[in-house]
Amino acid sequence: MAATLVQYLGTGRRKSSVARVFLRSGKGQILVNSKPVEEYFTSETARALIRQPLLATETADKFDVLVLAHGGGITGQAGAARLGIARALVEFNSELRAKLKQSGFLTRDPRAHERKKYGRPGARRRFQFSKR
Repeated sequence: MAATLVQYLGTGRRKSSVARVFLRSGKGQILVNSKPVEEYFTSETARALIRQPLLATETADKFDVLVLAHGGGITGQAGAARLGIARALVEFNSELRAKLKQSGFLTRDPRAHERKKYGRPGARRRFQFSKR
């Protein structure tokens, strides 16, 4: 009889990025879109952002993390993955919620790109003023 795979799902969003996160029992390997995290996220800041919830709950070596991210850019995808990992950890153990909530990992960042307004070159920028 085949062993059943136990995994925990969390969905994270940031800017226009969406990340589906699967936590599976393992040794701490993190894959983002089938690539190791070091290969997908080249900046150390983005890699640190992803590991924050795991380090805060001391579960970094207990789970393998599979992230399926799309949309937006590198920073947005890293932020979405962080939220997804935190939500998956809460699904794994609801007692971790207090620590994650206090650290701010369960709050969706509401900041997004502001739309361009008509009669202007951007969202807030004005055309250069000419006195004469």
